[in-house]
Amino acid sequence: MELKILNDRMFYYPHQPETDRPMLAYLKGEKIALAIDAGNSAAHVDEFYTALETKGLKKPDFTVITHWHWDHTFGMHHIHGLSIAHCKTNVMLENERERLRDNSYTKYLKEENEFITREYSANQKIVVVLSDIQFKDKIVLNLGGITAEIFHTESPHSEDTVVIYIPEEKLLFLGDATSEDFFNDGYMDIEKLKTLVNHIENIDCEYCILGHTEPLKKQDLLDYLYTLY
Repeated sequence: MELKILNDRMFYYPHQPETDRPMLAYLKGEKIALAIDAGNSAAHVDEFYTALETKGLKKPDFTVITHWHWDHTFGMHHIHGLSIAHCKTNVMLENERERLRDNSYTKYLKEENEFITREYSANQKIVVVLSDIQFKDKIVLNLGGITAEIFHTESPHSEDTVVIYIPEEKLLFLGDATSEDFFNDGYMDIEKLKTLVNHIENIDCEYCILGHTEPLKKQDLLDYLYTLY
């Protein structure tokens, strides 16, 4: 699979539904390269970095995590540079790391999640680590020529949801923020969704980048979300 180009400073490695791999994004600043999400395994990270190398792009200096779910974090131990996550993400990752000390929990994950079974079909060890840098409300990175505004927001998907706004490019990275809560029987909290939608409406962006689909025009995403309530 090839790295796709949205513009000369933003690239993405497409999602892979076969093993629930999310899109991994890459922002090329003049000083700093920033990746968004760490993928669901070391193999996922390696594929991403190979795709970057093919385009002549260096490995990321930082990787920001949009939320704690396995498909966005189980590759964190294998990334280049430093990771950034919300403080709640680290709490949840620590809980997951403790559970994984029990081999029966790893077995349970593979039995309950067909995607984990496929991604770890060679019986690779699942490794969970915490981020190198954590924040509570907002952190801003000057990448050189572009700025990454990384902030926590309410979302129906996960309570640690982080989004990334690139004002110079009018891009908003949402991870899985607009999805239902799969850890609560797929419940969609409409009030949290409305809060998120209002947030999106007030951000000056042209494209919204989600974790498991192709980039969408802002209005196209909003038109879809309006149908959910």
